[in-house]
Amino acid sequence: MTKTLMIQGTMSNAGKSLLTAGLLRIMKQDGFRAAPFKSQNMALNSYITQEGLEMGRAQAVQAEAAGIRPVADMNPILLKPTTDVGSQVIVHGVHRGNMGAREYFAWKKTLVPDILESFGRLKQQFDIIVIEGAGSPAEINLKQDDIVNMGLAAMVDAPVLLVGDIDRGGVFAQLYGTVMLLEEQERKRIKGLIINKFRGDKTILDPGVAMIQDLCRIPVVGVTPFLDVDLEDEDSLGVHLEGSRHRGLVDIAVIRFPRISNFTDFQVFLAMPEVSLRYVRSLKELGSPDMVILPGTKSTMDDLLWMRSHGLEAAVCRCAARGIPVFGICGGYQMMGMTLEDPGQVEGAMGFVRGMELLPADTRFEDEKTKVQVRGRFGSVEGMFSALSGRELEGYEIHMGVTRLRGGANSLLNIAEERGAVRPDGTSQGCCFGTYVHGIFDKGEVASLVVGALMKAKGLEGGPGAPVDYQAYKERQYDRLADQLRRHLDMSRIYEIMGVER
Repeated sequence: MTKTLMIQGTMSNAGKSLLTAGLLRIMKQDGFRAAPFKSQNMALNSYITQEGLEMGRAQAVQAEAAGIRPVADMNPILLKPTTDVGSQVIVHGVHRGNMGAREYFAWKKTLVPDILESFGRLKQQFDIIVIEGAGSPAEINLKQDDIVNMGLAAMVDAPVLLVGDIDRGGVFAQLYGTVMLLEEQERKRIKGLIINKFRGDKTILDPGVAMIQDLCRIPVVGVTPFLDVDLEDEDSLGVHLEGSRHRGLVDIAVIRFPRISNFTDFQVFLAMPEVSLRYVRSLKELGSPDMVILPGTKSTMDDLLWMRSHGLEAAVCRCAARGIPVFGICGGYQMMGMTLEDPGQVEGAMGFVRGMELLPADTRFEDEKTKVQVRGRFGSVEGMFSALSGRELEGYEIHMGVTRLRGGANSLLNIAEERGAVRPDGTSQGCCFGTYVHGIFDKGEVASLVVGALMKAKGLEGGPGAPVDYQAYKERQYDRLADQLRRHLDMSRIYEIMGVER
C-alpha cells in the first residue's frame, strides 16, 4: 500500500518546499518510488509538463529531486495571482478562468473530487507520496473549508510533520501556538516537529527542544540548519530574488516587476562565478549593468506602466541606446514591442498600451493560453550574441498573447514542430532581443556564450569557465540537500511514522 507523509508549516516560507524536495531525494536514494503532491498552490512561477499542462514550479522541482517526470496530478489546483484580490484558476493543468478571492473561497470545496482524483492516480504509481501543505494549518478563519492542510490530511489519512522557521524568530511560539489552535483530532495527526533554518551551536537550543516536546507532547524529529543549497524558489518570497551574493566580472540586472513570474529562467547565471545577477526595483538600483533582462510577468500591461511611472522604462531604453543588450522573455518580450492590445480585457481594464518600441513587434492578448514544451535552435543572430547562431535550446512557452512581427523583422529562434516543420519565435533589433521561451539560457553553452560576449564587450581577457551543465548542477544540489537532511533529521523515526519498513 502507498504510504503518505505531509509537511505542514507554521507560516509561509518556513521551508516546506525545500524539505519536501530533500525527503523525496532521500527516498529515491533509499530505493523508493516517491512523488510530491500539493493540492492547491499559489504562485506565479509555473511549469509546463510534456502534455502541455500547467503546474506549480515547486512540485516540478520536487519531482526532479525524486527522479520522476513532473505531471499535473502533483499539483491539481494552481492559483496565479492577477490582482491583490483575484487569481487565475488552473485545475488539472487547464485554465478555468479568473476569480476574485471571495468567489474562489465559496467555490473551492467543489474541487475536492478533482484533488482526490489526482491523488488516487498517484497512489496507483508510487510507494510513497510526500504532501506539502500551504501557509499554516492554524488559519482559523479558513479552517472550515480547508483543502490543503489538515483538511487534506484527513481526506487522505496522512501523518503530519510540522515545520517552524527559527531564522525569523519565535520558533517555539510558532510551534506551540499552531498546535494549540488545532482541534484535538488535528493535533493527533502531528507526529513530529521540525525546527528549520537553525544557525549556531545546537547544544544551546537543546533545552528548548526538550521543553517544546513536553509542552506539545510531540517529538522533535530534527533541527535542520540553514541549508546551503542552490535550488529553484517557488515564489517571490524566495532568497534567489535577492540575486548574487558576490561581485562578478559581468553585471546582469533583472527588472523585478510587481507581478514577476518564472524568475527561475535566470538561475543558471547564479551558478557562474563570473556573473553578478541583481533583481532591481528602482532607478537607483539599476545603475550601469552590462545586460538588462525583462522577465516574465502575470500582468504585462500593468507592469509596463509600473516601469514607466518609476522611470525604469526610460532608463532601460537609454541602456539600449548605449549598446547595452536588453533581453525580454515572455511578458518582457511583449513590453519591448511597439504596441500591446487587449480588446477583450484578458489582462484587465486597459485596451491598449504603447510598448517600449525596442522591437518591431505588436502583441494582441487573446483568451487562448499557449502552454507547450519546446526544442529548437537560434537563427542567425547578429551583433554581440552572434555566437548563439545555430545553437540548440530547450524550454517552454506559457502566455496569453500572440505577437506578430512587423515587415522585414527576422525571428530570433526556430522552434521544431512535428514532422520536421519549423515555427519562428521572437525577434531582435540592434542590441535588443525578445522571445517567448522560458528556460532559454539553461541548455548547453547558451549561458556561457552570453556571458563570454558580455566579457568581450567589456574588454576582459579570456572568457567564462567551462559551460555550466545546468541539469548536472541541479542533480548535485539535490544530493547535497539529501546529505544535509540525513545528518539532521531522524529518518528512522520518519520512516516509522509513515509505517515504512526500510
